[in-house]
Amino acid sequence: MNESQINPSSAPSGTGCAECLAESGWWFHLRRCATCGHIGCCDSSPSQHARAHAGQHGHSMIASFEPGEEWFWSFATEEFHDGPRLAPPAHHPLDQPAPGPAGSVPADWATRLH
Repeated sequence: MNESQINPSSAPSGTGCAECLAESGWWFHLRRCATCGHIGCCDSSPSQHARAHAGQHGHSMIASFEPGEEWFWSFATEEFHDGPRLAPPAHHPLDQPAPGPAGSVPADWATRLH
């Protein structure tokens, strides 16, 4: 694992996928860039913004931003990794639904996953 890709003091960019919120989109699950804190949507989500962020910025390590999940993933190696605790919060708000955000998820969302 490339530990220079993990910045434990970098705070999350928000509570939802930054690009989905800007585009009135939706996500399945959320991922947090372990380098800069950018919150993006997972690879199962229609737009896959976390992977796009990694490709655009060279930030290959992500962490789950889902309650109860504490893992890191490397887009460079396509492997799970252990890592340090990141700056809080460790997940999106508990009252925020997944998929989300509330009011933006289409009724047929499950058929739109990758």
